[in-house]
Amino acid sequence: MLALRQYQKIGAQAQTSEASPHRLVQMLMEGGLDRIAQASGAMQRKDIAGKGIAIGKAIGIIGGLREGLDRDNMTDDLNRLDNLYLYMTRRLSEANIHNDPAILDEVRDLLTTVKEGWDAIGDQSTAP
Repeated sequence: MLALRQYQKIGAQAQTSEASPHRLVQMLMEGGLDRIAQASGAMQRKDIAGKGIAIGKAIGIIGGLREGLDRDNMTDDLNRLDNLYLYMTRRLSEANIHNDPAILDEVRDLLTTVKEGWDAIGDQSTAP
């Protein structure tokens, strides 16, 4: 099992070292959605520790998305996105405290919507 995890870690490192900035953001969003799904599963299993770990990682990922925003050129749209990320972080904390899967579903839906928009933009670095 340890060998498999080490192999997966190497694969993930290779992906990130070769990824465009657009793809890196996609990977963060995918990771956030994965952690929310893990937290939901842990909630269903009544795995308090697993839930807390997964929610903590999701919060960290959303924090990473916030850090990636261009604060030197904050438009109204970027400011709204920043506020949405803050809202998601707050709601994830509430989901953890209240053990509420509906809140996880809400954040999952919000992050999915943001990801769909990001995916639709496409990678501008590969455009002609």
